[in-house]
Amino acid sequence: MLSIMNRAMPRATVVAGLASTVLVAALTAAAPAAAQVNCGVTTGRVNIVGNEFPAIRTVAANAARCQTGSLTVRSNLTANHQRINVAGMQGNPAEYTSAIVATSSIVALINENVIRPLDALIAAHGQDIPRNQLVTIDGRVMAVAFMANAQHLVYRKDILDQVGAQPPKTYEDMIRIGRLIRERGILRNPIGGAFQSGWNLAQEFINMYLGHGGEFFKPGSPEVAINNPQGVATLTVLKQLSELMHPDFLTHDSNATSAEWRAGNVAMMNMWGSRTGVLMGREGNDPRVADNTAVAGPMTVGGGSIPATTLWWDGWTVARNISDDDARATFLALKNGISPSILTDETMGQAVWMIAGYRPAPVNQGVIQSVAMGTKPYPMLPYMGLLHTALGDGLAAFFQGRKDAATTLADIEKAYSTAATEKGFLK
Repeated sequence: MLSIMNRAMPRATVVAGLASTVLVAALTAAAPAAAQVNCGVTTGRVNIVGNEFPAIRTVAANAARCQTGSLTVRSNLTANHQRINVAGMQGNPAEYTSAIVATSSIVALINENVIRPLDALIAAHGQDIPRNQLVTIDGRVMAVAFMANAQHLVYRKDILDQVGAQPPKTYEDMIRIGRLIRERGILRNPIGGAFQSGWNLAQEFINMYLGHGGEFFKPGSPEVAINNPQGVATLTVLKQLSELMHPDFLTHDSNATSAEWRAGNVAMMNMWGSRTGVLMGREGNDPRVADNTAVAGPMTVGGGSIPATTLWWDGWTVARNISDDDARATFLALKNGISPSILTDETMGQAVWMIAGYRPAPVNQGVIQSVAMGTKPYPMLPYMGLLHTALGDGLAAFFQGRKDAATTLADIEKAYSTAATEKGFLK
């Protein structure tokens, strides 16, 4: 069971749970889902909001197979899901009956009290859901996880061969190889990354800071502590990476970075495992790029042994401000959305599925290795979202040369402390 006590995620519990799920595959996969299925519910309203990538599209599509004349199942899958999910669940009744969330985004929904505990629904309709998929917070099940995710190395085998390099295991090696590729005139901007100012850039800082062994807060306290040597070292490495990226790197999210990759403009990047299937598939890709795209585990940094990335889960929730009938319909539709029947040859490589019948595919090896290397989970603390926002708002000034590292980190700490005081975490 994914267990979070006092809204903090113990690393051993989560990593062990994910490892047992993703490293031990069932012997056979279930049959493909039918065009329409009997989900045990025929009336109600289901409206799902979530991120937009292949695995989530698969879950939403299979939830929609429950639709009947009196049961409506709709979804809004968008990269802007975190900007609209809280507001869309605060009404009474809520616009969205479920938000598909990840390790970090569930915290905001819990803090705003817009999702309901699932214990009663599980007792009535979900006793067959494996316990290691139940996300338990303060003793209550608040979400059902269906996939593991992490950022890890993606690289072009042919380009690395041209410079006689092996896939980098450290960020220092990645920078060295990137400079060599540029010097040889092979690619002008050989490194890619989701460095878009805001959430994405903040996530890259969090990854790199953990790799340097940094702690975000003083022990046992919500008091921030990132203005330190590890924080400065993190910014130094991120700046070196950015100098080998497209000049507009501060506008590149995962979609834009993936587009650069598919266009053949990038040789190495740190990318989400959930995106690799699209990059390695031939559909819509230059075969030369797709056939030479490979994945490896996450890199370390600064001579450390901690992977400079974070381990995540994705899962679904049920809104609080909806009728019990709509809650039941939502629960049963999404239960079907993650049933073993969704695993087919087409969908197997879309994610590291936490679903019986999953068989790891080559595109999933980066996430598998992230688990095996003991990657730390994203810190699920009620105030971590405030720090993530402060980082997203404050880091661009450093990359634009308007502030030095220490000033940037000091200003981020001030912004976080103001927000944490307003929310009552700090006095």
